[in-house]
Amino acid sequence: MALVMVIVFLGVFAVAAVVMLAVGKNSSGQTKKVLAALDSAIAPEGRKAAEKAVNFRKSELLSAVPWLNKSLLKVDLAEYLHRLLNQADLKWTAGKLLLLCLASFSGTFYLIHLRTKSLVFALLCGFGVGFAPLGFVMLKRSQRFGKFEKALPDALDMMVSALRVGHSFSAALSLVTRECPDPLASEFRTCFDEQNFGLELRVAMENLITRVPLQDLRIAVTAILIQKESGGNLAEVLEKTAYVIRQRFRLKRQIQVHTAQGRLTGLILTLLPVVLGIGLYIVNPDAMSLLWTRPIGIKLLWAAAGMLVVGTALIQKIVRMDV
Repeated sequence: MALVMVIVFLGVFAVAAVVMLAVGKNSSGQTKKVLAALDSAIAPEGRKAAEKAVNFRKSELLSAVPWLNKSLLKVDLAEYLHRLLNQADLKWTAGKLLLLCLASFSGTFYLIHLRTKSLVFALLCGFGVGFAPLGFVMLKRSQRFGKFEKALPDALDMMVSALRVGHSFSAALSLVTRECPDPLASEFRTCFDEQNFGLELRVAMENLITRVPLQDLRIAVTAILIQKESGGNLAEVLEKTAYVIRQRFRLKRQIQVHTAQGRLTGLILTLLPVVLGIGLYIVNPDAMSLLWTRPIGIKLLWAAAGMLVVGTALIQKIVRMDV
């Protein structure tokens, strides 16, 4: 029994030693690369630069597929989609979102064309379903921004309290990252970390506005930057900013109450033709199929789709008010 225990101990020790040696070799190699890069950066002009430069910047993948990631890095749309996914707090990549849209379009187009034999109708349905993943991302983004916007006045009040008891602005910002709920805490934590890592306050605040492009946050950031340049009581400035944001909330809620009937009417008038058409096709497929099997039916479908889009746009223009 003792011999077995000794053999097991020696085996485990040997495996652990091999693993530690391998890890140590990799880490020492990485350390040498970093030291060489730093040495070449501070060396005199006559010394040769290192053959391979070590990249210290943060790299983010746009797709798990290597060739797709290289292709997306060359397209500006991929960067926009990547920013949308970060704002929606989804762990997707831009390549995954594009592939989901393509798969939704292809599957819907194939099934509708197989059933109806109409190319135009299949294309319309395919485009409608193909944009569904992007619509989901925009919905999650809007919900996250709504949570951020609701928590912003309380965060400003917390900063006001911290400033009035003698804390600095950085300490007040750190208090917000610890006490406020997400997503406000995570975004302000990123801003706080950027400032600690050496970025100027203006740059860190501008990055915050880029990540969360809300008008209320823009008002607060503008007030902070103006106070930093001109001086004054920052606590009083933030307190008045929080009051302005709460008044905008109250006005927005009043507008939503007064326009509720119009928004509901627009939703019903937009969905009614589509739902009614699907229902009539289920009841009598032969009669409804005339709309996409004959030239006059296709023209009527195009006319109906155009009038539906124009009517929906007009209703949204009437009920939507910017505050």
